[in-house]
Amino acid sequence: MDRHYYIYIMTNKKNTVLYTGVTNNLRRRVYEHKEKLVKGFTKKYNITKLVYCEVFDRIEDAIMREKQIKGGSRQKKIDLINSMNKDWGDLYEFCPE
Repeated sequence: MDRHYYIYIMTNKKNTVLYTGVTNNLRRRVYEHKEKLVKGFTKKYNITKLVYCEVFDRIEDAIMREKQIKGGSRQKKIDLINSMNKDWGDLYEFCPE
């Protein structure tokens, strides 16, 4: 069985707050954020919309990419999202099972 790792960016309804994370199960993790099962930043700021993701075969690559994105400016994150999802629609329904 191949294992994949994902970095993702989520936001709130008004697209004012961005959150970047890494997981080995994107659908489950986004569901946890949406249902407020994760205490902390995403629950506090009502972050429920998946707007960007990338997939990796190695956890080390995913973590490195997550750090790169987190270390970038807000504008770089916005540009990244716009490159894949110009309307900033919720990509949750497209998450792999």
